[in-house]
Amino acid sequence: MSTFATNLTVDELKAEADRLFSRKRLMNFGLPALVLAYLVYVFFAFDVPGIAARANWDNGKTLVSDSYSYKTHIERDNRTGEVSAAIEGERKGAYPEGQAPDWVVLGETTVIDLEDGHVVRFGPETVEYDIPGYGTIRATPSRAAGVQAEFPSREVPDWINVSKNRLAVTTDAGRLTVTRNRSEVFRYFTGWELFWFTLDSPYYGKSFPELAGRAASGEMGAIFNDFWTNKMWRHQDVAWAIFETILMAFLGTLGAAMVALPLAFLATRNFNPMKSVRFATRRVFDFVRGVDALIWTVVLARAFGPGPLTGALAILVTDTGTFGKIFSEALENVDQKQIEGVQSTGANAPQRYRFGVIPQVTPVLLSQLLYFLESNTRSATVIGAITGGGIGLLLTQAIITQKDWEEVAYYIVLIILMVMLMDWFSGWLRKRLIQGETGKKRKPRDPNRKRFLLP
Repeated sequence: MSTFATNLTVDELKAEADRLFSRKRLMNFGLPALVLAYLVYVFFAFDVPGIAARANWDNGKTLVSDSYSYKTHIERDNRTGEVSAAIEGERKGAYPEGQAPDWVVLGETTVIDLEDGHVVRFGPETVEYDIPGYGTIRATPSRAAGVQAEFPSREVPDWINVSKNRLAVTTDAGRLTVTRNRSEVFRYFTGWELFWFTLDSPYYGKSFPELAGRAASGEMGAIFNDFWTNKMWRHQDVAWAIFETILMAFLGTLGAAMVALPLAFLATRNFNPMKSVRFATRRVFDFVRGVDALIWTVVLARAFGPGPLTGALAILVTDTGTFGKIFSEALENVDQKQIEGVQSTGANAPQRYRFGVIPQVTPVLLSQLLYFLESNTRSATVIGAITGGGIGLLLTQAIITQKDWEEVAYYIVLIILMVMLMDWFSGWLRKRLIQGETGKKRKPRDPNRKRFLLP
């Protein structure tokens, strides 16, 4: 029996046990109750019910549908009567003059068949929209009286927005908008139209077997050129932007490691006996990593101007502090015996560091370096949106326009693939450099094999 137990009576032991159980009960039930109370506070403090009530699910549905589909615009100038057709309403995706998709019949009265009974007619003066189950909507635009609309019934449904100068009808088949100067219909289709070739390319609309046959007959260069210089999707610019993003991450990460490694020796107790220098070096590391990379990006952009180099410098400055802390901690944990063994051979100070210290910390250094290279690939995307370089800039431009969300989806897919590629590359490189594996299994040695030693 312990001394503690022999000095206490039975009642005192019982009271002590009760206190221990009460404390555990408080921790087991009080802590979850405290966390629950905090979550309830957050729920009301951030007005979660209000956010759910203000959420516009129709806009969210539209953005999602835009990410995997495209829309074809059929537009008529109400002043001149001219009708034009364009993918996404862009000039780069416009059909040649006098041409339109096969579901549009051009003429004095342009007939637009949206299928399932939905038909829009651009007449000389009146625009009509036949809607199954509802009737025909007529709109007469004029510069003096605005847009005069006629409906089959007095009650106007929610999917029709009408005012003095504008009529908008949105159905599952498409959308019609009529203003004083313009009448427009756009219709959704699944896919990324003009992703491979634009309308002016001789290879637009060709099937894969046809393209393969032309490529085999000597047109491979022309086919690739039309794809690479696509004016709508800008594959050449996107590829260069991906390269700039990876270059920013590589230069920033590698440069930070090269700057932080020698400074890390100044921040360690076992390599730098001067306390004031160690203190100053550690505070420098705290300062540069305490300021986020985005803040450094804004500061450096004012100093050096926008560009990929500014983004690389922002990553370099931020990661110098992080690498300095990690490297100094690794250096403080090195084995002094290995250093002493190198010193016993008569090696000078640089040689002791080279052969006694660096081999010990190399696995840690390379592991952190490769991890940050992968992480900075994602960071370079955001930094590029501020400094004006890389895929981040293209993504920001596509989001701001709020017009071609399939391009936003395209850039996001490329960013995900880029991160996956860097993850695979860093894992492969880590395996080769740190573990020293080549991927080939060594054959087991035959135990019956005799080894002959030369005298």
